[in-house]
Amino acid sequence: MKPGEARFYLLGERAAVLAVDAPAELACQRRIWWLANQLRGRTELTDVVPGMNNLTVVFDPLASDGTTVLAELEQLWSGADEASFTPREVLIPVRYGGADGPDLDDVARHTGLSPDEVIARHSGADYIVFFLGFQPGFAYLGGLPEALATPRRAEPRLAVPAGSVAIGGSQTGIYPAAAPGGWHLIGRTALALFDPRRDPPTLLLPGDRVRFAPEEAHHA
Repeated sequence: MKPGEARFYLLGERAAVLAVDAPAELACQRRIWWLANQLRGRTELTDVVPGMNNLTVVFDPLASDGTTVLAELEQLWSGADEASFTPREVLIPVRYGGADGPDLDDVARHTGLSPDEVIARHSGADYIVFFLGFQPGFAYLGGLPEALATPRRAEPRLAVPAGSVAIGGSQTGIYPAAAPGGWHLIGRTALALFDPRRDPPTLLLPGDRVRFAPEEAHHA
């Protein structure tokens, strides 16, 4: 298989997969996100899961068959273009520093920036949701400024509060629910990242453009 070439195959009796050979490229991801949007909401499909360089479609075998789903995947993919995908734009209000972001000063010391500069650079960047994982609603965001990259904590916390905005290595993310974690906590949002009563239950979806908006500063 050549890099960037797509493969279509069945995974058991209930799932069809589109997989594109490495390397992962943003243009390919946008085509995958567009395709996921076209398929969401169909009654014969029970789940549509976009990943990095792949898309998994889970279907009801009593309502559809794998051959039909694969054929439709291939047809839609052949007509998809990265320009077809229009990302949603989501603004996340964040209380930086203080009790909401107890590691803000540590990130500032590591990067050689002041806490205000960390906040300005973190909130001034555009981020893209590449995929969801780790826990329901946890979005892996691309776009963290290189100057803010900070190694994970030597000792992970046993409980990170829900809504915590954090930096881990070259990534930033938001914890949807309380969980153990080793990322540096620089702030917190009051928004619910995951609510099973919502449709869809996750606030963020792959392909979304995300911006962080500072609320009242609490750092010293």
